[in-house]
Amino acid sequence: MGEPRLVLLFSGKRKSGKDHVTNSLQLRFSSDTCSVLRLSGPLKEQFALERGLDYERLLGATGYKEEFRADMIRWGEEKRRRDPGFFCRIIVQRVSQPVWIISDARRKSDIDWFRSEYGAVLQTVRVEASEETREARGWVYTPGG
Repeated sequence: MGEPRLVLLFSGKRKSGKDHVTNSLQLRFSSDTCSVLRLSGPLKEQFALERGLDYERLLGATGYKEEFRADMIRWGEEKRRRDPGFFCRIIVQRVSQPVWIISDARRKSDIDWFRSEYGAVLQTVRVEASEETREARGWVYTPGG
């Protein structure tokens, strides 16, 4: 892993457009220059491994993921409570590109970890959308989500 020259950390609520914005940015860079990193990937992978679930199905926007969402959130919060950088360290382990785009920082602890590790090259971006727009994109209020 090399040290990044730029870390763009995107935060926002579910269905706010984070993936759309970060995917659009990635298209403007070469794959040698830029890597999009997702905190939700290792969270879902570890959760699936510990519980014998289908990791690929947890990645999709399906009822399968929604069935486990509340437990996954509780589990992830407990991991972060014990070690705030747990998921952050996993996603940066093998990155060689100089530009990192973190597409899904939803928690203050994630932002704090990246700020403490990469503050000199970190830029934070908040993506916002109205509830009406989020609902049109498929967001439905889920307690704890």
